[in-house]
Amino acid sequence: MGKKAKTAAGKAKAANRKVLPDNFPKPVPSVEEQVGSGKPVEQPGLPGENWKLLGGEGYDDGGVADLTLLLDLEDVVLRRKRGDKAYYEAMKNDLLPRQQFGAMAKVGRRDQKVQLAQVLFADEKEHSKVPSEVYVEPIEGDEDPAVIKEQTKALVTAKEALKLSMILSESACVSLSLAEICKRIMVLRGKEGGEDALRVACKACELAGTGFWDSDEVMMEAMETPKLPDNHQTNATKLSLANPASLKLIPIRVSELCYRTGYMQKGNALASLGREAEAREAYELIFPLLTDEVRSARIDWERFSVLINVGNTYAREKDYTLADEQYKLAERIGQDHVDAAQGSEEDGKNMISVVKRARAIALKKVGRDDEAKALMKELVEQQVKEQAEAAKKAEEAAAKRKAELEEQKKAREEAEKEKQ
Repeated sequence: MGKKAKTAAGKAKAANRKVLPDNFPKPVPSVEEQVGSGKPVEQPGLPGENWKLLGGEGYDDGGVADLTLLLDLEDVVLRRKRGDKAYYEAMKNDLLPRQQFGAMAKVGRRDQKVQLAQVLFADEKEHSKVPSEVYVEPIEGDEDPAVIKEQTKALVTAKEALKLSMILSESACVSLSLAEICKRIMVLRGKEGGEDALRVACKACELAGTGFWDSDEVMMEAMETPKLPDNHQTNATKLSLANPASLKLIPIRVSELCYRTGYMQKGNALASLGREAEAREAYELIFPLLTDEVRSARIDWERFSVLINVGNTYAREKDYTLADEQYKLAERIGQDHVDAAQGSEEDGKNMISVVKRARAIALKKVGRDDEAKALMKELVEQQVKEQAEAAKKAEEAAAKRKAELEEQKKAREEAEKEKQ
């Protein structure tokens, strides 16, 4: 138990180290209560119409609750594991896992997680644009040195995120960091980096799975040139996110979210290697994980991306019929948003444009050049028209705002005159 303090100063220090249950925040929710963004919200958290649900009441929260689950900013999992008293004593004495050296040494664990989130999610594209998860065959040719420099920097940043995730002992963030590394390897190195990207993606999926993983093999991916020692033997002792023991502390949704990201990148890596059938298998593993998800623009972009990726695997195999089957399903998702009163028309139109582009490329691959050119012409004309409409709406909105400001100014001036 240790010696008891005898001096007044010693007693004061001992009292300061104690953590009183009355000072604990609200109790930790049960694992079953943590449903993430699977539950609609009554009011949109952000402005805009693309948060409305299709065919149901409520709004999508924009993935905020899912992000909270993945980052676990409040250390809910650690509190479940250690108990509140032990957790808060460790926090008070700075014994919780965090980066304690370098530039982040003075930053607390929670703030380090916030910075990690900025690394992992800061460059995510808005879901109303062309989805970044759709694999696009790289165009051979000389790259702009400035672009290569930025892509290299992005890869280094993702590896730093992996290091920090490992230090923080956040398995979900480790899995997401690996998926991000996979994506950035393919962006930087194209087909040449396919094997490395696939290796990393497989590790991301392993962390999301039901078994165990080897921390040394994962940490290797943070190296500039990943390589294990010649005498390395796999020692998989870390619990994966869907391991039965993990599920006592972590909601299954965390594993499912990491699987969705991991499978997408694994499929893209396989596609870059020309292993189209295997890529399809990886993509199709995502569908069951989306079955019970709400119909919102954000989730529908994910469904849409999977369908386009599957269709593109057939297109690269020069099977236009099977490719077009997937494109039609993807197009239906976009049309649902265009037609529905509560849908996001902008997202729907963007989805349809992506389908047309994919269909044109598929037609060209099977030698139907005239049809491909006609479709691309239609797409360009449509985009010009939509850009003109968007510019007009922006002008009208600006004029309306200007008129409102002038009215407010006039009202203030009249109020001042009345006071005088």
